[in-house]
Amino acid sequence: MALFEMSGDELRALELTTFRDQAVREREDLQRLLRRRTDVVDVDGDGLLVIAEEFSDWEDSSRRIDLLAIDHDANLVVIEVNNHRL
Repeated sequence: MALFEMSGDELRALELTTFRDQAVREREDLQRLLRRRTDVVDVDGDGLLVIAEEFSDWEDSSRRIDLLAIDHDANLVVIEVNNHRL
């Protein structure tokens, strides 16, 4: 899927890249920034509160949740960072 930048009356296709090419690390960079700026993934815009990071404290867990948050209505929100190609 292509991504575009809007500039005035024009759309410009952004060049495909990877986190590695941009020297962006999943946990140290992207996860840290998302922890500080949950508004970029907050669909309702009511605010998210991160309650755990790298959460794996459940029975028989073999995986971790990157960021576990709670929304304004007390729903749990799972934020998973994925390093697929941009």
